[in-house]
Amino acid sequence: MRGGTTVTREWPDEPDVRARLEAPRDDLLTERRRDDGAFEQVVGPFATYERTVAPGGAGVLVERTRYRLAIPWFGWLFSVPVRAQLARRGHPPTHPLTHRTPWWAPPDQIDPRQALVMGLLAAAAMSSAFVNTLFTQTVSFAADDFGVGNTGVGIAGAVVRAGIVVALPFALLADRIGRQRVIRVVAWAAPLIAALGAFAPNFPALVATQAIGRPLGLALDFLIAVVVAEEMPRNSRAYAVSVLAMAAGLGSGIAVMALPLADIGDGGWRLVYLVALIWLVVAVDISRRLPETERFERPHVVHPPLDLGRFVPIAAVAVCANFFVAPASLFQNSYLSDVRDFDARTIAMFTLITATPAGLGLIIGGRLADVRGRRRMIAFAIPVATVLVLGSFSTGGAPMWLSAFGGGFIGGIAYPALAVYRAELFPTGNRGRAAGYLTTAALMGGIAGLLLVGHLVDQGWSYASVIALVATGQIAVVAIVLMRFPETAHQELEALNPVDAQPPPD
Repeated sequence: MRGGTTVTREWPDEPDVRARLEAPRDDLLTERRRDDGAFEQVVGPFATYERTVAPGGAGVLVERTRYRLAIPWFGWLFSVPVRAQLARRGHPPTHPLTHRTPWWAPPDQIDPRQALVMGLLAAAAMSSAFVNTLFTQTVSFAADDFGVGNTGVGIAGAVVRAGIVVALPFALLADRIGRQRVIRVVAWAAPLIAALGAFAPNFPALVATQAIGRPLGLALDFLIAVVVAEEMPRNSRAYAVSVLAMAAGLGSGIAVMALPLADIGDGGWRLVYLVALIWLVVAVDISRRLPETERFERPHVVHPPLDLGRFVPIAAVAVCANFFVAPASLFQNSYLSDVRDFDARTIAMFTLITATPAGLGLIIGGRLADVRGRRRMIAFAIPVATVLVLGSFSTGGAPMWLSAFGGGFIGGIAYPALAVYRAELFPTGNRGRAAGYLTTAALMGGIAGLLLVGHLVDQGWSYASVIALVATGQIAVVAIVLMRFPETAHQELEALNPVDAQPPPD
């Protein structure tokens, strides 16, 4: 076996140790013993894998594990925990669901195809998030360069968000011709069109490029969610959502890190748009290696009617959640500057320290939502996170930092449980269409919240009171989830959508 990584451990040659080492592993992967005595992978995330146990002399056993992870792009992130897990002695499973998988891994054991798809989708999520963040981060610099005032910036923001209508045809196409073909198109088109902003001769031209590029990034985002729901095993869909959310956060962070290019000189903001071209590397890899989902390739009912009994509650949750989340996120910096007199450096430090824990919350929340269930997770986490976020707008000093820290962490726990419903409760034939419509609903809820908060703050309302007002949407979220959402953990998509379990009519 060439390439990859080798982990070598020496153990005392004692009967109980030998018995344990010579038992097939069933944790991160499941092993079986070959005729030559070596162990190979039955199910697991490795492209190649082999484990041997042999006498090493002087009363020791030498355990040698050679492997290569099948995860592209983010294999380095898992290299240390995977190596540490494989260096441990195998133990028999004590829980039929988890197989004693480590806390940082999905509850199910995943196979090489699923590991490949997850890595490619995580890279695509970075590209999508970068494109979706680009205009927001650069618009003030471009407006100054073109002599556009705040009113023009506000109109531009609304126009770019209204461009969501550009994304909807791709949702319909994904249900008609397949997810892989449409993702390949938008993975190329989104960064290319976004990068055209670098050559905009005037502000309306810049807005026009982003009113197309940003919706293509949104199309990539919701199609990623469709693919991950269809490809991941039934006990790991929320975990996968959490991993993709972390990757998206990294993509947004790259857009923020590129922002100092705008300070190079007049028109420096154009260089930030050119950075979007780095995501063409992801488009190339997706075009080469991303397979079509197995569920789409199976016979299924094409374009069944949209189940409004499911769509309306999920859309209502998307609207109500973003009615609070969007303004709470966007106006945080204004609050810190206007009320707490934070300068730019302190705001950046505040954001870094308080937002980073959300990444850990995502992983914990994704795993708990898969193992313990979605509805209970939402019912607990949403109210707690909302109260903590409100606290960060109502207090100063250490309580403000701690509230924002806790709100980000608990909010991260809630996100995977909520987000996974958007793809789980619709059949293969209209899963893409539903994802597009739900993304539109979430965007409309965010726009409503932003307009209301901006207007009331200008009218003299305090940030605490106006954020408390939009937080009432979170009460509706919890109520709708508890009354109308089914529990989807541990169930195959075909069980949740019986139309996919029936052969389509001839």
